Amino acid sequence: MRVSVIAAGRFGTGHREERRLFERYAGRLPFPLDLREIEVRKRLPPDKLTSEESTRLLDAVPAGAAVVALDERGRTLATRDLAARLAAWRDDGRAIAFLVGGADGLDPSVRERADLVLSLGAATWPHLLVRALIAEQVYRAHCILTGHPYHRD
Repeated sequence: MRVSVIAAGRFGTGHREERRLFERYAGRLPFPLDLREIEVRKRLPPDKLTSEESTRLLDAVPAGAAVVALDERGRTLATRDLAARLAAWRDDGRAIAFLVGGADGLDPSVRERADLVLSLGAATWPHLLVRALIAEQVYRAHCILTGHPYHRD
């Protein structure tokens, strides 16, 4: 499987624990979980910043990849259902790109382009922690797809 997390913003030096958590789950995978960080350094009004971040996120998506946009208005999926989606894209030979917007979310153009708009629930999650949550869910999906025991069975 070829999976990327493409996220607005950077971990930076003050967020070592969040990075370690991402790396913990990414390191358990037998394939690389690529993290690409997009940073817009211009001082822009929130709507223009969101638009610029979203354009850069979409530009970083590998050609032909399935796009999963993380958005509070998205669908919530059980882990098994997410695993099935990932498997279908994998079996079609598609890479998978999870897109994480900045503090003001994603531009509508990203949601329109997405193959799946996914919500991690009604709670608000720090954007740097969302990267670790995605890595954990990709790891858990991989375990399900390779027949490891799943605690919900």
